[in-house]
Amino acid sequence: MVAADQTRLLQTEAGPVPLPPNDLPSDEPPLESYLHLQQMMLLLNCLDWLWRDGRKTGPEGHRTDYFAAGNLTIYYNARKLKSKDFRGPDFFVVLGTEKRPRKSWMVWEEEGRYPNVIVELLSHSTANSDRGLKKEIYQSTFRTPEYFWFSPDTLEFQGFMLERGVYHPIIPNEQGHYLSEQLQLFLGVYEEQLRFFATDGQLLPTPKEAAMESSQRAATEQLRNEKLTAKLRELGVDPDALSAD
Repeated sequence: MVAADQTRLLQTEAGPVPLPPNDLPSDEPPLESYLHLQQMMLLLNCLDWLWRDGRKTGPEGHRTDYFAAGNLTIYYNARKLKSKDFRGPDFFVVLGTEKRPRKSWMVWEEEGRYPNVIVELLSHSTANSDRGLKKEIYQSTFRTPEYFWFSPDTLEFQGFMLERGVYHPIIPNEQGHYLSEQLQLFLGVYEEQLRFFATDGQLLPTPKEAAMESSQRAATEQLRNEKLTAKLRELGVDPDALSAD
C-alpha cells in the first residue's frame, strides 16, 4: 500500500483525485518447480550476457535499450487499475525502452509498450492456459510479435509469429530451432534446456560457460608458450634474450 504522503494527486475542478502509484509491485506466484526457475534464470542471464555490448550503450558499454524480466507482473488495464487486467509471463523482452530495475511493468507508465517476445514455461497447472487464454491475450491484446512456450519437463517447444493480427506457427530450421526475428536469435533445446543460438547456429554461452572458455583458452596459450620456450632452450636459444630484443 502506498503511504498517504506518497499518493499522487490529479488536480481537477472537483478537487484532488488520487492517481494509481507508478511503482506497483509484482504479484506473481512462485514458479512451478526448481527446473522452471533455472530455465527462467538461464534465459535472463544469457540474454543479459549476450547484450552486455550493443548498438545503444550506457557509460559502462552495456546495452541499455531493452528490458528483460521473468515472472514479473504486466499491468495493462485501460483505466490504470491494478486489480484487473494483469499477467505475469515467465520470461519477456521489451525492446526500445530503458534498461533499469522495475517492480512491475505498467503499460500506462511505459508509453503503451507491451513485450516484443514472450516465453511461457509449461507446467501441469498452467499448460492449458498457456496454450489457450494466454495465447489469445498475447495475440489480441498485447499484440506481442512472437510467443513461445517450452516445457522443462516434457521438452515440448513451440513458437508463433504475429501476422495480420493472428499467431501462426514458426517453421523450425533443420536443427529444430525457431528464429526470433525480434531478437535476431534462434531458440532451441540443448541438453534439455531452452537456449539461445546465433544466426549461424552456434550455441550462445552462459556467463559461466564463457568464463570457462576464456580460462581454457588462456591455459592452452600458456601451455603453447611453455612448449615453445622449452623447444628454444633445446636449440640453444635463450627465450629471455629474444623477449629483451
